[in-house]
Amino acid sequence: MDEIAVVGIDCAFPGATGTEAYWTLLMSGGDVIGPVPGQRWDPADFPGTPDSGGFLADADAFDADFFSVVPRDAAAMDPHHRLLLHCAWRALENSGRAPGELAGSDTGVFVGVMGGEWGRLTVGGHGRMTPQHGAGSSAGMAANRISYHFDFTGPSLAVDTACSSSLVAVHLAAGALRAGECDTALAGGVNVQLSPALGEVYAQMGLAARDGRCKPFGASADGIGRGDGVGLVVLRRLGDAIADGQRIYAVLRGSAVNQDGRSNGITAPNRWSQQRVIDAAYRRAGVAPADVRFLEAHGTGTALGDAIECAALGTVHGVERAEPCAIGSVKGNLGHTEGAAGIASLIKTALALHHGIVPASRYADQENPQLRLAARGLRLLKSPLRLPPGESVAGVSSFGMGGTNAHAVLATAPRTRGPGRRPARARGERTAGFGVFTLSADTPEALARNLAAQAEAVARRPRGRATGLCWSSNLVKTGLPYRFAVAARDSAGLTDELRAAAAGEGHEPHRPWRAPVVALLFTGQGAEFPGMTAGLYRDSHTYRQHLDEADKAIAPHLGLSVRELVLGGDERVLEPRYAHPASFAVGWALAATLGSLGVRPAGVLGHSAGEYAAAVHAGALELDEAARLVVRRAELMARLPDTGGMLAVGLGAEEIGRRRDEAGDAWRDVTLAVVNGPHDTVLSGPRDTLRGLAERFAAQGVRTRLLAAARAFHSPDVAPVAAELRTEPVACNRPVVPYASTRYGRLLGEEPLDAAYWAGQAERPVLFDDALGALVATAAPTHLIEVGPRPQLLPLAGRTGRVAGLDLLHPAHGPDAAGRELAELVAALYRGGLDPVWEALYAPEERVSEPLRPYEFATGHRFWDRQAGPGEPAAAPVTRPDDDPGAAGSEGDEPPDEVLAAVTAAVAEVGGHAREKVVRGARFYEDLGFDSVMIMQLKDRVEHRLPQAGEVSVQELLPALRSVGSLADFLSGLVMANTR
Repeated sequence: MDEIAVVGIDCAFPGATGTEAYWTLLMSGGDVIGPVPGQRWDPADFPGTPDSGGFLADADAFDADFFSVVPRDAAAMDPHHRLLLHCAWRALENSGRAPGELAGSDTGVFVGVMGGEWGRLTVGGHGRMTPQHGAGSSAGMAANRISYHFDFTGPSLAVDTACSSSLVAVHLAAGALRAGECDTALAGGVNVQLSPALGEVYAQMGLAARDGRCKPFGASADGIGRGDGVGLVVLRRLGDAIADGQRIYAVLRGSAVNQDGRSNGITAPNRWSQQRVIDAAYRRAGVAPADVRFLEAHGTGTALGDAIECAALGTVHGVERAEPCAIGSVKGNLGHTEGAAGIASLIKTALALHHGIVPASRYADQENPQLRLAARGLRLLKSPLRLPPGESVAGVSSFGMGGTNAHAVLATAPRTRGPGRRPARARGERTAGFGVFTLSADTPEALARNLAAQAEAVARRPRGRATGLCWSSNLVKTGLPYRFAVAARDSAGLTDELRAAAAGEGHEPHRPWRAPVVALLFTGQGAEFPGMTAGLYRDSHTYRQHLDEADKAIAPHLGLSVRELVLGGDERVLEPRYAHPASFAVGWALAATLGSLGVRPAGVLGHSAGEYAAAVHAGALELDEAARLVVRRAELMARLPDTGGMLAVGLGAEEIGRRRDEAGDAWRDVTLAVVNGPHDTVLSGPRDTLRGLAERFAAQGVRTRLLAAARAFHSPDVAPVAAELRTEPVACNRPVVPYASTRYGRLLGEEPLDAAYWAGQAERPVLFDDALGALVATAAPTHLIEVGPRPQLLPLAGRTGRVAGLDLLHPAHGPDAAGRELAELVAALYRGGLDPVWEALYAPEERVSEPLRPYEFATGHRFWDRQAGPGEPAAAPVTRPDDDPGAAGSEGDEPPDEVLAAVTAAVAEVGGHAREKVVRGARFYEDLGFDSVMIMQLKDRVEHRLPQAGEVSVQELLPALRSVGSLADFLSGLVMANTR
């Protein structure tokens, strides 16, 4: 039988919300039984039933806005459905996947739920039925709502086999996975005590514990104590889970379901059927009873049930073995969670296998001697059982009141090789890399709430590297509208950043409406320095790969390793012979790294020699061809006289021309080489002449800077180089990305990037300012990224006045730059709307899944508030149209008129929204959560409130349903037409 992996878990039980709290409760032997909350019912009104049980504190809390459920629907919805929606999201997160990524997939949903108590409580009166109550009280909707809200298309069904419902749901989910009906399945169950009705049934049958506590296999066992709970597991075929690198809690080796048939009463257990279902499960799992180290029994704590179950277990497991088989039941901690009982047991067992230890059994020190456990090869655990290394096998039983029995066989997860072994490094061993911790939420308030929760969770962890946490957050905590991202190396620094962001310090919530539009600026000559990008090479495996690739392309032409030259601190990197190839290698590798991370430029611009790398990333040159041309250009430039230089001047081109005309011989052999902006130019010429000009400008209050250039580039001195370049064959293509040419000062048109282009580009002025203007006008970027060893073009671009409002980014800020700068750039792009290829940011050995705090849903809205007996309505009455013929005004963006007021009142009534939320600009589907049923209800309400508009067909109404205002405008037109 194909094995099934348990890859995700979430649960909420009384006093234990989440798997961590649940495990703590189990290991501490906790007891969560307490008095009946006043919200549920008054025990005094129901004598003979226990006045205590296990109750969830927040069963009425539901983050309706998160799931786009309107208040009216939320109030009519069974609390079981609401709990399952929260649990499903968190379970999928726990499986290491962002829930939104599964939208449209064949994921299946299998939910165990008992009875239909909510429907009996809410729609008993004839006049109270609404479509919302009809859907809200359906047991089948418990699964269907999850499939609907998450957009799953696989099998979706609710299972009611009484107390075995949720384990049967797991069995069915595993079967669907094996049959190929789905690739991922959510399975589990839920139980909320909505009234004392079932407790009364237990009492009348003599099955209710007087103190509301189950005492499985204990001498004081006197019946059932009830409990709330919800739990879901995420299941996948084992091979798929391993292939995707998911954490595996345990493996479901096999399971079986059967029925008691005609036994001693439909509610009485059948020992022989229990034995058969256990034997069948072991047979399917390929294990022998002697292989089973511990059993999570059904264990209700009733005299008859415990006796029959122990007899069945003893018959199957009482074989020759090294030590007795351990048994226990979580009902001793929680009470009997009925529809969630099987999943409570299965989650306990999966966690025990995951942690390698089985919690002690409550009441083990008060063992019922009549059960003869030792004689049957069974034992209760008085202290936790440490599991040995290797595989351990466990069984889980769950029996339904009507005779449907289930048994599942779980085993330790296999030891799998991690996502990658640490590879040998070309130079230096990294102690800690940088990652990007991401978080997303549906509102700014939710983002702050989750930031605070994550901060406290990270703070409780042992201090250490944060890359695993960052990697996990990239897989799980993305996909919602409001985004947060921060670069992090260690958990202590990450905690500080999260706390500051939660407090609103320095981190604004971002809601990008589209992906960022990125333009790349490729740095030219003059930015190089010994050891440039050495820190990034050490920290980024992707940059290492690309710089190595550039080195491989350049080395045959240069005669040495440009990588060693760049990283080794070699001063030759400043010489023209080597500076151009080195800068090209760095620029190309940085841009290629960004490409691997998912950055697709909308346009490129290269400054001077930076055009070669820009041409490669625009698709105009192949890497090998560009490498050959760059090396050839550098060789030729190195032959020029070294008496030339370049001077940066804080004046515009026109002012430079005027002063040159006035100065005459003082400017002899000096050329305007670069126009970087309205107040940024560069002169090229003899170094001595440039020094004299610098002194002259300084006396006039003009800023200047003598550049480190060793030649008079972009001047008549370069004519011999240009002549040689015109004879150089060039294999080029038309750019596939808009290419802003700094030779022409505009976007490249039909001109090829051939030998003539590169010759002219070497000797003609660099028209950066004009090229930048053309790039910004055409590509309309939101982000400018300079790719080079340090920022050189971004300050210039900022002074042009052309990039106001754009984000200016750089992956390497200079000599001290390492992995942080690249991570910060990726964080900024993520906040701006990019969904990066996260694998490119982390080395294989850093892609380790680590548990993160589950999503923190809002708890401020409560949709179930019961203060009286079971016969009273649980949801607030809904106003009908004839109850309120007058319509209140809207508190929208514009003063309400009669029609807008009527529309606002009708929308608020149908959706149950507060009037202040129904503003003119509110959209029906995105903001107000309307669906087709509500649209029909709205049509009736509007026609009732605005009879002067006449009857409106659905076909007429639908185009107007863009927003509240558009509907009001449409109806206003009808009213005016009908009253003329």
